[in-house]
Amino acid sequence: MIYTPKEEGEERIKKLQSYFAAKGIDGALIMQNADLFYFAGTVQQSNLYVPSKGLPMLMVKKGLWRARIESAVDCIVPLKSWRDIPSILRANGYLVPKYLGLEMDVLPANLYLGFREIFPGAVFIDVSSAIRRIRALKSEFELAALHRAAKIGERTTQAMPELLAEDTSEIALAGKLEAVARAEGHQGFIRFRLWNNELFYGHLMAGKNAALSSYLQSPTGGAGLSPAFPQGAGFCKIQSGVPILFDYVFISDGYMVDQTRIYAIDYLSDELLQAHRAMLEIQDAITRAAMPGASGDEIYHLAVNMARKLGYEDNFLGYDENRISFVGHGLGLELDEFPFLANGQDAPLEAGMVIAVEPKVIFPNVGTVGIENTFVITKHGAKRITLGSDDVVILRS
Repeated sequence: MIYTPKEEGEERIKKLQSYFAAKGIDGALIMQNADLFYFAGTVQQSNLYVPSKGLPMLMVKKGLWRARIESAVDCIVPLKSWRDIPSILRANGYLVPKYLGLEMDVLPANLYLGFREIFPGAVFIDVSSAIRRIRALKSEFELAALHRAAKIGERTTQAMPELLAEDTSEIALAGKLEAVARAEGHQGFIRFRLWNNELFYGHLMAGKNAALSSYLQSPTGGAGLSPAFPQGAGFCKIQSGVPILFDYVFISDGYMVDQTRIYAIDYLSDELLQAHRAMLEIQDAITRAAMPGASGDEIYHLAVNMARKLGYEDNFLGYDENRISFVGHGLGLELDEFPFLANGQDAPLEAGMVIAVEPKVIFPNVGTVGIENTFVITKHGAKRITLGSDDVVILRS
């Protein structure tokens, strides 16, 4: 079991407190699991109070003994009800904040309304963007977890040649590969920040199913198993000569990498192989451009313009109204972290950010080809984390 080191957590808290000092915020309550884990090292049901100065306090409603094992926060106290927070703050020497930060991008409306009653007269300030900006810069401790996740991805993809066979259903193959990943330590659950985005391991889809769009903010969708979860693998049988999309998220100790590989049984048409090579060219161009100071908007338009010149404008990142407007995204504890390589995203890349780059071309009623890899931005440019070959792998039946 790997726990967040005390000095790691303290450094993260200091960054947040520096933001509070600059903005005149007295303190913040952190509740959302990804943020809670980042700053407190635990996701036991709790509320972390971070004052503008001094030590944080973790108030635990459920799982107190586990929180004390998992978290390096010095002050950890029991919490019976959220309504007790002001009195607990006073009892432990904290001033009740007049300017209180909350994660307003994810906080349920009922909790927000409850906090308005608990802290009458307080001014609430959204600190979610500041938290996400802090989290976007990964430490060496976090990068080590991402490299462990990449190893899980490598070992899982290495199992594909033994498991892939004609007439196997997408869902059956997905289950076998997920069993490999699970045995390697994959947590299974994938965290998103965007409301109502959800994913189970990733997308494994063959042929035209991989070209079906869905509600998910992703270039691919898939048939899924039913209208209740209309994305990802379905009951379609995999046949020879069609592109098989293996787009999975691999996770170690909460940290995730995202990668896509393309497979086929026996053969794949020259047109699809050529399209895949074009996506590799775009990936290379993106990673060369992904230097500190470059913006997500610049990189997105670089990719779109390159796809146009290569002849794939109509199918790059989707088709018709289903096209997405990003070619990459940040990731770490969540799959949709800052930064985004997307239209209109002007914030500059910084050394320490981690991005998934995913140029894909989607042909309706045919399938999807393309690539995705995870990179860390260094002062010298993008350095790849995910492992293995990017080429289409053709297996013989």
